[in-house]
Amino acid sequence: AMDYDHNKALLLELQRAAGTGNDRCADCGEPDPEWASYKLGIFICLNCSGIHRNLPEISRVKSLRLDFWESNLIEFMRNHGNLWAKAKYEAKVPPYYYIPKSHDCLVLRQQWIRAKYERGEFLDTGVCHDPCSAGSREGCLWKLGKGRRQFQKRQFLLSAREGVMKYYSNESKGPKAVISVETLNAMFQVEKIGHSHGLQITYITNGQTRNLFVYHESGKEIVDWFNAIRAARYHYLRTTFPNVPEPELIPRITRNFVKEGYMEKTGPKQKEAFKVRWFCLDSQERNLLYFKNPLDAFAQGQVFIGRRHEGYEVRDDLPQKVWVKKKKPVIALVTPVREFVFICENDKKQREWMDALNGVITQP
Repeated sequence: AMDYDHNKALLLELQRAAGTGNDRCADCGEPDPEWASYKLGIFICLNCSGIHRNLPEISRVKSLRLDFWESNLIEFMRNHGNLWAKAKYEAKVPPYYYIPKSHDCLVLRQQWIRAKYERGEFLDTGVCHDPCSAGSREGCLWKLGKGRRQFQKRQFLLSAREGVMKYYSNESKGPKAVISVETLNAMFQVEKIGHSHGLQITYITNGQTRNLFVYHESGKEIVDWFNAIRAARYHYLRTTFPNVPEPELIPRITRNFVKEGYMEKTGPKQKEAFKVRWFCLDSQERNLLYFKNPLDAFAQGQVFIGRRHEGYEVRDDLPQKVWVKKKKPVIALVTPVREFVFICENDKKQREWMDALNGVITQP
């Protein structure tokens, strides 16, 4: 019992020790990790420990508080630790590679952990990751077809050198779409697509945002596609904006919507019936897109959101002549052209939407 308590105290001290990086999960950055891999010598959070548990050849986990720690394991943890592991296993992470955070979907976190420790993809082997070759890829993905009824296997081709992504419905004919890397974006959409490897690809065609919904059975394959798109985007941004510093470029490679969900909206005269629509807020493009269904290829419309000094604001009351039957929370989005009125499901959703819209209005 003495050993047990003494060793636990030593271990918790190590977890908090300055200059070790042990106070955040080695894999996702979550603060105060409560688990550790005693085979790798790292401190990790509960969620990441679940992924490590499935890789017994490379990692073995214990709880800092619930398990007994032998003195030799404490010594091993002291000689290793998170900063040591980062220097070894993340020595050569390419700038375009997406490093997941704790809130990211499981497949991203799983593949990050496997890429680091199992496949040793970022060890310092002297190999340099060229974004142009990394941004070139071809293979099949399952793509949601017209009418949103089923997924069909489609051939995809990405070329950073040509600055395009194409997909084909059958080989003999030309591509169904040629997508410029300039407007290409990708984000994981697990809940929306209903698949743990679901990826939403967006691009601009004829001035409109177009959505493609795809997945692959293999977690590694879909994450590799995501990072290949990021590599192609990085190559494009580096070439197009050579003087922009790297820290400013990285967030622009790909992006998630800052908020998505259902609201009801009325038409321009504000006398039309309110209709339920699926809204997506893209802070980088400053657009609020709305769709009849979450998995539609094209938006029904979009609202540009400028800055406060340009006459944009968000209010939680109705414009003067508008009357709403339902006693539900409302949002008025004021633009120089007109006022848009939305009805939210509840107060929490109204607050979230208002915060998100205000976030776009106040960004530089």
